[in-house]
Amino acid sequence: MREGDYIDLYELQTRLKTGIEGIFPDRIWLKAEISALKVRPAGHCYMELSQSSETGLVAKAQAVIWSSKFRFLAPFFKSVAGSDLSEGMKVLVRVAVNFSQLYGLSLVIDDIDPNFTLGEREQLRRQTVMRLEEEGLMDRQKELALPVLPYRLAVISAPDAAGYRDFTKHLLENEYGFVFRPELFPAAMQGSSAPASIIGALQSVLDSGEPYDLVLIMRGGGARLDLACYDDYDLAAAIAMFPIPVCTAVGHDQDYHVCDMVAYRHLKTPTAMADEILACYEDEDARLLSFGSRLKLAFLNKIGAMEAGLQLLENRIRTSDPRNILQRGYVLALDASGVPFKRVSGRVPGDRISMMFADGTLDCEVLAVRPGSGGGD
Repeated sequence: MREGDYIDLYELQTRLKTGIEGIFPDRIWLKAEISALKVRPAGHCYMELSQSSETGLVAKAQAVIWSSKFRFLAPFFKSVAGSDLSEGMKVLVRVAVNFSQLYGLSLVIDDIDPNFTLGEREQLRRQTVMRLEEEGLMDRQKELALPVLPYRLAVISAPDAAGYRDFTKHLLENEYGFVFRPELFPAAMQGSSAPASIIGALQSVLDSGEPYDLVLIMRGGGARLDLACYDDYDLAAAIAMFPIPVCTAVGHDQDYHVCDMVAYRHLKTPTAMADEILACYEDEDARLLSFGSRLKLAFLNKIGAMEAGLQLLENRIRTSDPRNILQRGYVLALDASGVPFKRVSGRVPGDRISMMFADGTLDCEVLAVRPGSGGGD
């Protein structure tokens, strides 16, 4: 083969460089997903950008943000998006297409639009909500019954999370002395690994065989993109279909995620969740105290009625006491056996009788019987 019938590698790469950079002479905005990210000690940020379809990975390219740009772009992105650049993010970046004879194609990033990343998350969140609504899962947890006094608590959280420590301290050191039994099921609570980790913890709750009254998923506040995992469909569906009531307390007051929507109850913070559980016991305690007060009042009323009845009976007994009758000048006649009698009939001369007066008794003997004209008592 003659020399003019072939080219060497360098010439090929040079032609490719001329052609590729000629197609994109200016910087362009590029939409892609960060599939890998590494910040070198010198401050340069190296990325692998990719694109996937339903069939899998369809495109991949290497990209770099030189340190002179990265030290400004990184804090700017975080200030707007609320999170650092990380793997799994969809980003809109401005790139210069660069082709090196030695290293091949690379994309040099000099700008990032953080609002695009937030918008992508919001669109995915809306799609997730629509899917859950179509599958009838949004209100499934609300149909479950929560015990009046939840005692056995399965807590899903990171063991070293400040929110978890605040929750246990607030709950277990309550001023009323109420006793609870929380059990921790550790899980990753942020980032791309969180949904699968939390789903695994939910399965561990079921596998434990314990009759838990309530499952609590909690973590403290965080950046918006750090908490985007709580908009994940698989995690939300797992919560919605869980057979035990699930309460969530994730993020700050302004945060509200798809997992919060499908849960039995959503609280703003782990401390607020502890207050909610304590309120169940406080309400029941107040109800029992009120019931005890009503029972005591009814008992006192009953005793008062009984005392009034006894007083009435005592008055009647006092009124009918023979001694009181004798005080009014009457005399009580008794036969020899001490039995009172009211008529002279049946008495004969020689009978021994007693005549009882208010101031004493006379023992007498019947000398004669003179029936009268009256026959009354």
